[in-house]
Amino acid sequence: MIEQLFGSKTRVKLLQLFYQNPNRSFYVREITRKIDEQINSVRRELANLLSVGIITSDNSNNKLYYEVNQDYEFYAPLRTIFGDRADTAPADEAAEDVETTPQAFKPLAGVDLVLFTGQLTRDDRSGIDVLLVGSVSNAQANKYIADLEKQESKELRYAIMTTDEFQYRQKIKDKFLSLVLESKSQVVADALHLVTKAPKKKASPKKSKESKTKE
Repeated sequence: MIEQLFGSKTRVKLLQLFYQNPNRSFYVREITRKIDEQINSVRRELANLLSVGIITSDNSNNKLYYEVNQDYEFYAPLRTIFGDRADTAPADEAAEDVETTPQAFKPLAGVDLVLFTGQLTRDDRSGIDVLLVGSVSNAQANKYIADLEKQESKELRYAIMTTDEFQYRQKIKDKFLSLVLESKSQVVADALHLVTKAPKKKASPKKSKESKTKE
């Protein structure tokens, strides 16, 4: 149904890939692998999204990379539609095969924060690609990083911290953590709002006092 509203199945898959991965960029063959569509169809829809301004492109290492344009005037509403897989999946069967962030991270016990940076966002200032924060064992981390490496087809560097260590390093402005947080990154999970702001609670409507009229 949703592909009828937005023009094509390939376009819907591209929108989901980009909006579920802000601050990440992908080259054409990587995109075709992730969304499982023909390269000609992908190129055509990328050109359409570029012409509208929904995505941007950039040349790096002899490859043309594409990334969602967060300055696009309708970025927020499109992010609401395509940014949360759980919200769109029931209405969009075409999105079921879109490979975005690794689902393995979601049920990983003890994780409070998962941050992608480095090779995954083309910003290597911090020297790592994945930061895991929480009560995570080395065995758990190794398994999930291995899954991510398989998905991304590259070796990844990662660091693990407890939540207390993260908060302490953040407080003293630790050089390593500061570089990680200053680098271009994608927040995959942030259960305690360690780097993202907690959503504001809606104020409950005030009860209006009934005015008494004199007879």
